[in-house]
Amino acid sequence: MKEGWQRCLENGRGLANRHQIKIRFILVGILNTVVGLAVYPILYFSLPPLRSHYLTILTISQVLCVTFSFLTTKFMVFRTSGNYMREFGKFGTFHLSIYLVNLAALPVLVELAGMNPVWAQMLFTGLVIVSSYFWHSRITFSSRNILN
Repeated sequence: MKEGWQRCLENGRGLANRHQIKIRFILVGILNTVVGLAVYPILYFSLPPLRSHYLTILTISQVLCVTFSFLTTKFMVFRTSGNYMREFGKFGTFHLSIYLVNLAALPVLVELAGMNPVWAQMLFTGLVIVSSYFWHSRITFSSRNILN
């Protein structure tokens, strides 16, 4: 029985070692998602004069969250060295694209569909989560720059 558990633990360690970047991406993604989901509502509810300007809040939130996400993804997930401007440019391109879609869709959801801006903003989280790993692992932080 003891050998079975030991073998299971060894297999688990081997699996974790083979997929450590994906595991780190998921863990850092959870952190970035929590931050991303928190920043917009915090700004929205703490800046009452800007509530009617929810797109201004979106812009401020996006700049803060993208910067935080870049730093955590670069240093905690892919662990690349140097290339700050090149990587940030690629990282920013992805997030600018997401932002532009968000910027176009948020008024439609708020003004036409009558959704609360906070709930409408949360709809975009899934799109970012699914697509960001593929973009960042293949384009922003390509494997030639990754340090395990």
